[in-house]
Amino acid sequence: MPPSRYKLLVDTFAADIRSGRLLPGTRLPTHRQLAATQGLALVTASRVYAELEAMGLVSGETGRGTFVRETSLPPGHGIDQPDVTAGMLDLNYNYPSVPGQVDLLRTALRQLALSGDLESLLRYQPHGGRLHDRASVARHFLTRGLNIPAEQVLIVNGAQHGLTVVLMALLKPGDVVAVDALSYPGFKALAQTLHLEVLPVPTTDCGPDLDALEKLCRGRSVRAVYSMPTLHNPLGWVMGIEQRQQLVSIARRHDLQIIEDAAYAFLVENPPSPIAELAPERTVYVSGLSKSIAAGLRVGYIAAPAHMIAALERVIRVTAWNTPGVMTSITCAWLDDGTVGQLEVQKRKDAHARQLIADELLAGLRTVRHPCSYFVWLPLSDDARAEQVVMALMREQVSVSSAQPFATSIHVPRAIRLALGSVDLESLREGLTKVKWVIDAHS
Repeated sequence: MPPSRYKLLVDTFAADIRSGRLLPGTRLPTHRQLAATQGLALVTASRVYAELEAMGLVSGETGRGTFVRETSLPPGHGIDQPDVTAGMLDLNYNYPSVPGQVDLLRTALRQLALSGDLESLLRYQPHGGRLHDRASVARHFLTRGLNIPAEQVLIVNGAQHGLTVVLMALLKPGDVVAVDALSYPGFKALAQTLHLEVLPVPTTDCGPDLDALEKLCRGRSVRAVYSMPTLHNPLGWVMGIEQRQQLVSIARRHDLQIIEDAAYAFLVENPPSPIAELAPERTVYVSGLSKSIAAGLRVGYIAAPAHMIAALERVIRVTAWNTPGVMTSITCAWLDDGTVGQLEVQKRKDAHARQLIADELLAGLRTVRHPCSYFVWLPLSDDARAEQVVMALMREQVSVSSAQPFATSIHVPRAIRLALGSVDLESLREGLTKVKWVIDAHS
């Protein structure tokens, strides 16, 4: 087949998909059918579909065929903040808030303005934060079951910056990181940016398949494992103490670094000990206050073994120099006076109330969730396609995420994730009612 004819066929498909003549979810002819109708060799027909898949226009599913992908979702949908239009109900991202938070900020700013230490906040801060601020975070860690000295705590610009610092300090391009087959999209994007190889670990109903992780480590030179043991995003599990101990044993046996992400851990009452407490010599604990207080604060923290601190501080220096002094000062004051603890209690109650609404309005659908989390994982039936459901909800002015941003393996499950924490309760009811209606219509 002349190159011009092959290219013309790819361009024709691409134009039909982008113009909407071929709708999302449309099943394309099989490779053999395409070859027969176009007079192509089978290998050439396969090459046409491979190029369309590389362009992000189609997706192939073993045993089912090749389908047109949705190409009109908001830019960065599933990873970056989408451009949610006016009137759109955002069930895609979580930025939970409870009454009174704005007043708390006003009061904190007034108190800060009257403090005698205000001038120091205009200067550069130590790369890992001032020691007394790090001590505030260390005391806060005690409420999480993590006992660590202030010298082993570093303050960063939010948990995502914390993950960036950890990966840049401890790993190098080409290193292999084991990650749950469904995991936090921000980590997935970060690993890709830093040219790390991500190997998916299959999941079970209550945590990662640790036998599969053991097998993976025997076959590959795995350097680190990324884990969310306390309130996994998006599946909502909390790993039990025996699972945590088994993970630690595997890490010690194969000399793995453990990266423990605790962004949503505050929503779980009395969880098992953090992995960082069980394996302090090899675990880096990363969290922040975006969910428990507000995303705009951009204050996060790292707890790490003493021998890693210098390397982590060097990366903080080259990526941000230091955390913002004003935001850190407000945050640490709230840690010390109990404000953060009070907000966490309120948000646990708020998340539980939202899950009860989901329980009522999603009745009859299979859901995977924690009773005090801000998200719901909704597996779809074999007949439903996630991209079609996402787009149908967009037309109903409801923004949700498909499984694609969370998947670290080739296999992407038919599922959507609902974030419950960013709309008021009345709007949540409206959004979930539409979700149930759309899924029923596509099943």
